[in-house]
Amino acid sequence: MRLFVAVEPPDQALDDLDAFLEARRDAGAELRWSSPVSWHVTLAFMGAAADEVLEDLTDRVAGAARRMSPLQLALAGGGCFPDVTRARVLWAGVEGDDGLAPLARAVRSACSVAGAAPAGGPFHPHVTLARLPRPADASRWVRVMETYAGPPWTAGHVALVASHLPREKGHRPRYEVLARLPLADVTG
Repeated sequence: MRLFVAVEPPDQALDDLDAFLEARRDAGAELRWSSPVSWHVTLAFMGAAADEVLEDLTDRVAGAARRMSPLQLALAGGGCFPDVTRARVLWAGVEGDDGLAPLARAVRSACSVAGAAPAGGPFHPHVTLARLPRPADASRWVRVMETYAGPPWTAGHVALVASHLPREKGHRPRYEVLARLPLADVTG
């Protein structure tokens, strides 16, 4: 089972970024734009988690989330993976609370202990906006994204999500939220 744990930006933040990109998407015919309904900030990705670890995984991620405070974040700026000169992915950045990296570490640790070790390299907070079919220079897109600064918002939970791969070529993965796990409420 393909799973990930993510922070879900609220509709207001997604709508603002979507409106910013709407007038610019036509200039990026070479890009395969992702849908705003799929935008999220991945904290941990498990490409092959066994079904039998799901309950323990959910409990451990919930415990990690409860130990962290809500985060004040904003989508702003952007960049490319692996780099701007041979870009394959265009992304929007995430700014704000310094607690996002510790949250990602805690979630990744919880996943590993549950037997669903996360894949990937170091945590780099971002929202994937588009993919390129082949490596290309995306300098102009990075310059565009550098002008973006979205509204601030509070992240109060993490989501455990199943990623279902498409059955037909040309379709996109479908995401199913399995659980929304609250961060600690330090005001209550």
